[in-house]
Parts: sequence; C-alpha cells; structure tokens
Amino acid sequence: MDVNALRQLLESLASGRMTVDEVVSRLKRLPFEDLAYARVDHHRSLRKGFPEVIFGEGKSEAQILGIMKAMVEQGDTVMVTRLSPKKAKAITAQFPNTIYHCEARMLVHTSRPTKPATKGLIMVIAAGTSDIPVAEEAVVTATTMGHRVKTLYDVGVSGIHRLVDHGEFWTEATVFIVVAGMEGALPSVVGGLVDKPVIAVPTSVGYGASFGGITALLGMLNSCASNVSVVNIDNGFGAGYVAALINRLANS
Repeated sequence: MDVNALRQLLESLASGRMTVDEVVSRLKRLPFEDLAYARVDHHRSLRKGFPEVIFGEGKSEAQILGIMKAMVEQGDTVMVTRLSPKKAKAITAQFPNTIYHCEARMLVHTSRPTKPATKGLIMVIAAGTSDIPVAEEAVVTATTMGHRVKTLYDVGVSGIHRLVDHGEFWTEATVFIVVAGMEGALPSVVGGLVDKPVIAVPTSVGYGASFGGITALLGMLNSCASNVSVVNIDNGFGAGYVAALINRLANS
C-alpha cells in the first residue's frame, strides 16, 4: 500500500463509501504480515515510496508465491530478483499477468501503474557483452520504479573509441550506472568524463585473477574519479534502485 492508496482509503471512509470495519480490514496487515517463513513489509511503500522486493534465490516456489499473494492483495507492485527460469515458469502459471525478464532473471507483477518520472534519464553502460545480465537487472529495476532508461553496451576500455562515440549521453543523463568485470576500469573513465553521479557495478566476469569480481570491486573502490560510488559484486538491482532514488530528486 502506497501513499495514494492510503489517501483513497481514508477519503472513502470520510465520504461514507466504506465503513470503519472495512477500512480496518484493509489496514489490519500493516505494518507487516507474518507468514511464518517471511514477514512481509506492507508498510514499505508508505515509508520509502516503493514496495518490498523479493530476493528469489534460495526461496522455494511456494515461499515466493505466498509472499507475492500477500503483496498483490495489498495492491503492491511485486519485483522478484535472482529468479531461475524454472521457478519463473511455476510462478507465472499462478500469476499469468507477470513479466519474466530472462536475461535479468527478474519477474515483475504490476498491481497498479507506476507514476512515471517526467524528468531525468538513467544511463546504463556495460563494458562487455558478458556484463549485460547484471546491467539488465539495473535496467528492469529502474524501469519498474518508473524511470526512463537508456543503455550502451560493449563499450569497455579495450576499445574506448566505442564509448566516446556517444557523447550525446554525457549531457542528457541524470545519473550513470557503469557495469564492468575484469579489472573494472570503465567507471573511472566515465567518471572522468561527466559531472553526474556514477554508480559502479563490479561483475564476476573475468579469468582467475579477477577472483570472482573482487579485482573489479577493489579497482572501483580505489577510483580516482570523485563522483564514483560502488555497489556490491553483480548487484545490478542495488545500482538500479539507487539510481532511481537519485533521479527521483530531479522530479521532486
């Protein structure tokens, strides 16, 4: 339940369209609902402007379905991350009006239209083709939260001319998400070219000495570009969420 839904509920009570008991029935699961295996935070939209997000990895199909059912009954948009195609198939059978984004491994169920941001642009840049799944996780997250997103893929430092050929994005974007594995150099390059926030996302892409993304993570943390901040390895969702919050400021 978000602020608008709560306002409509209270207006219905004030106008007599709903009784006190009906409103209490709608509100009784706030601030959270105890499902034994999960405590679903129905208050999060009111506090933060976007519902709780389900981390699908490690949860059973039944657990995800139970959490989704509780959220949908409250009118929340549901976003599930790190969801395998097998689990997605079972879930979409129960919720047919969902969209599964295979490359991002994300499932989205929109209970009500998200108010789109009228200003700003989130630019998602991936160093290599192998980094695209993490970049797409950021894209789906920010898009679901109502923000305009553009992408620029396979423009890593091994062919830096591919990046600088798209100079129109440097002034158009409000915030940048830069996804890279290997040595993780691309966010520093972008950070040195723009006067906007750059969210760096290290990926686990690379050979042995990349240590599953640790090399890229450390390289990004040590960036000399002062407008670069870093999220966890392969955390496209976190980058997309933070970028959406930054872009929300442009719309406030």
